[in-house]
Amino acid sequence: MGPLDELSGYFQKMPSIGARSAKRLAFFILSQPQNWVDGFMHSLQDVKKNVRYCSQCHNITLTDPCAICRDPGRDRTLLCVVADPRDQQAIEKIGYRGLYHILGGLISPLDSITPEILKIDDLAQKIKKQKFQEVFFAINPTVEGEATILYIADLLQDCAVKMTRIAYGLPTGANIDYADELTVSRAYEGRVVIN
Repeated sequence: MGPLDELSGYFQKMPSIGARSAKRLAFFILSQPQNWVDGFMHSLQDVKKNVRYCSQCHNITLTDPCAICRDPGRDRTLLCVVADPRDQQAIEKIGYRGLYHILGGLISPLDSITPEILKIDDLAQKIKKQKFQEVFFAINPTVEGEATILYIADLLQDCAVKMTRIAYGLPTGANIDYADELTVSRAYEGRVVIN
């Protein structure tokens, strides 16, 4: 095995990278000037050495606790539960000002992702210790997302906290006649009053 094959092998271990894409990436690296490759290597090492997970919300951060958990201006009665840091960033863009809890994935027995390897126990302890008025689940409406929400809701059924979820329905610009039955049903259930 040569160096290009070895590099392709590393790329292929990344999510959504197949053999051909991995080979293209390896050839791309080969075509770059040495200073670009050095910068790329430094970035990889810097991320691995300096980026960590917040001990409170499990978001990625350079400091522990993260800036969001340290921010005194945050609403500490509102907790948003998301699957991963990318989801947290999407919610942050809409102006949400509460706290977060990142699960680190969703329950998926077929992929060997069980509740024990996610941050669900930490979530339960956090909710039991702190005085949250609402726990808001911003989790994708997939089979895994639904299973995760139901598991957590069952786990927290004795807690006196309001649990809500992100609304489901038709995206802007979509046609009702092209939507599946479940999407239309969820859009109907999540309807709002027009002023």
